[in-house]
Amino acid sequence: MENKFRFILFGGFLLFLWGCAESDQFSPVQQRITELVSEGKIPSAAVAAARDGRIIWEQGFGYADRENNIKATEHTRYALASITKPFTCTALMKLREQGLIRLDDPIELHLNDIALTAGAGDPRAVTIRRTASHTAGLPLHSNHFYIDEMEKPPPFQETVRRYGIIVKEPGKGFQYSNLGYGLLGRLISAVSEMPYEEFMEKEIFIPLDLNDTCAGMQDPDKYDYAVKYTGKGDIVPPSVSDTPAGGMIYSSVHDVIRFAVMHCSPELIKKGAVLSPESVREMQVPAAETGPMRPWQEEGSGYGLGWNIGIIPGGLKIAFHSGGISGESAVTVLVPEKGIAAAVLTNTESPYTDDILFHIISLLLPEETENISVTKAAAGTGSDYTAEKRLFGIWQGHVHTYEGAVHLEIDIREKGGIFVSLGEEGPVPLEKISYQSDFPLFNSFGGGPFLRGVFEGSVGTDDVLRGNPGVLWLELKLRGDALSGGLIAFSQRKNPIGPLTHWVDTWKQ
Repeated sequence: MENKFRFILFGGFLLFLWGCAESDQFSPVQQRITELVSEGKIPSAAVAAARDGRIIWEQGFGYADRENNIKATEHTRYALASITKPFTCTALMKLREQGLIRLDDPIELHLNDIALTAGAGDPRAVTIRRTASHTAGLPLHSNHFYIDEMEKPPPFQETVRRYGIIVKEPGKGFQYSNLGYGLLGRLISAVSEMPYEEFMEKEIFIPLDLNDTCAGMQDPDKYDYAVKYTGKGDIVPPSVSDTPAGGMIYSSVHDVIRFAVMHCSPELIKKGAVLSPESVREMQVPAAETGPMRPWQEEGSGYGLGWNIGIIPGGLKIAFHSGGISGESAVTVLVPEKGIAAAVLTNTESPYTDDILFHIISLLLPEETENISVTKAAAGTGSDYTAEKRLFGIWQGHVHTYEGAVHLEIDIREKGGIFVSLGEEGPVPLEKISYQSDFPLFNSFGGGPFLRGVFEGSVGTDDVLRGNPGVLWLELKLRGDALSGGLIAFSQRKNPIGPLTHWVDTWKQ
């Protein structure tokens, strides 16, 4: 008995030394994060890494709550923002494995109380698969409501009535859409016959032992949530979204890395696996309509089901997702072929999150990441004023809002300059003009000509006025005789609500 006890102690000591040796591998990253915290660049960060199904490092830095001197740990809950999307798609695949949905079903087949508006396409072409891969043509959208405001999210049917517009042809290309993920959350509720939050808890969080994870902020006085801060150090109040399945999960880095391990090494997960290895791998196949979106991505990259898929120089495939809202920045990455996963969560908008993550991955895969730079400037984001002759002239039509149509005139002058009149305002110059077809996050479908640019103005709805936009983005395509597409109101206030997209159609006079 005594010898057995000594063996257990010795074995435990060896495991302790092994863990220390592995964590020492990350000392350069620890030093860098400590510097960022001490210099006031970030309030806190929580980081984790895993190899072959086992967590090899997890640690918190700085303060999750500066005012109350609460330090960040690996169990501090951070807002994940868009890292919610792979969680939501995991739930979709669970429903598919249960035989309750098919990914190529039209999404409206399961949502009898929802009706999409056919701007540039047929609602029957908006399938579950296309919605999950951002290829359904649904609009860029976000609408946040802060707890210190009187306004609350409208019923989801009302959100869809206002903004559920097909702004680009379904199945033709990529258009990032939180509204699409709002529809997926609604579908999960309708098919499972339980609220989205309850289904996620029962079918995803509990089986994976994600004890620090919840859909929406639950019991804020009970759990350790990171306070969100602006870059200037001001507190960002908690908020809710009208599309929670696209961005409202809270989790710790300990739980995020466990979730990542399941998607990285599903064969190693015996007890509590929520998906088959085949479903996990299917989520990591990029949709054919998508392509590289980062400067370091090679051909074969794109967006799968809830995951960005990147082929790095040398041919290695990674899956990743980032999340960013006011007061939060997060990212997680999987390298399935190498059995490696990592995650970084911070409680401020931060340009350093990707850098920290890349530093971790470069220590784990030094040869594979040797020729990658995450700070390389993206190509093709400048102005390229080379309009086709078909666009020259005066275009008149309307911006269609939930409060009614607003007159729009676009004067595209052959010798340069574009001027926009919206409602009774204008004309004002269109700036940052571009006709390119590969603008990041706004990739248009099926060929051009295109017109993009920003101008000062407002469509005047209560939603847009609440966001205090000031800046409007036109994203138009020539379709037959009409120049049509989206007008996106970008919120410019201290605590932004997000972009709101409206349908535009104009004809040459």
